[in-house]
Amino acid sequence: MTIASITSNPSQDTYAGLNATRKVAGDTAEGASQDRFLKLLVSQLKNQDPLNPMDNAQMTSQLAQISTVDGISKLNATLQALLDGSNQNQALQAATLVGHGVLVPGASLQMQGGAAVGGVELAEPADRVTVSIKDSTGATMKTIELGGLNAGSRGFTWDGSTDSGASAADGRYSISIKAARGDTAVAAKPLELGIVSSVASTSQGASLNVGALGMFKMSDVREIL
Repeated sequence: MTIASITSNPSQDTYAGLNATRKVAGDTAEGASQDRFLKLLVSQLKNQDPLNPMDNAQMTSQLAQISTVDGISKLNATLQALLDGSNQNQALQAATLVGHGVLVPGASLQMQGGAAVGGVELAEPADRVTVSIKDSTGATMKTIELGGLNAGSRGFTWDGSTDSGASAADGRYSISIKAARGDTAVAAKPLELGIVSSVASTSQGASLNVGALGMFKMSDVREIL
């Protein structure tokens, strides 16, 4: 079983996006805000009391305000461009997972051809980790002792043999996990295996279509098999 990791690196597309966004959106917003400011300032200067003109401090304060507004506008445009670039990069990475098996949160186990793969996720290290595999009626078919495990995720396999020595039929089973360190229970979650069939790019990032298991975010993937 191989754990694969995907590393994101900055790309020229991100910088191109930054420049394009700044030119199209940022510069337009900046120009509009500056025009409004200049019109207000000119109007204020024309209508000021000649005997009590605006002092230098007031002028400096207003110039500082427009500078702050322009800075915020540029910052927002830059952050949006970075987000767009990150989403595009994540979608490209997710596309490489199509056809691969992934372990994602879930409590099912699919037996096919006399073999099944599942997984466990531990919040802390545990001395004992036990997997219980149950049929559709809730009866325990197999108990697997995984021993001590570190915190994190790990996959396991089931050869289809039951506690009674018989062979389980192909189909879907449920799993539950119990873990402990000494006399203290450790939080544990089951993971199930699915095959990535397609990738959808959304404003929140890439989503993986894992067949019958449904849609998952990239952050839901615990292992790539």
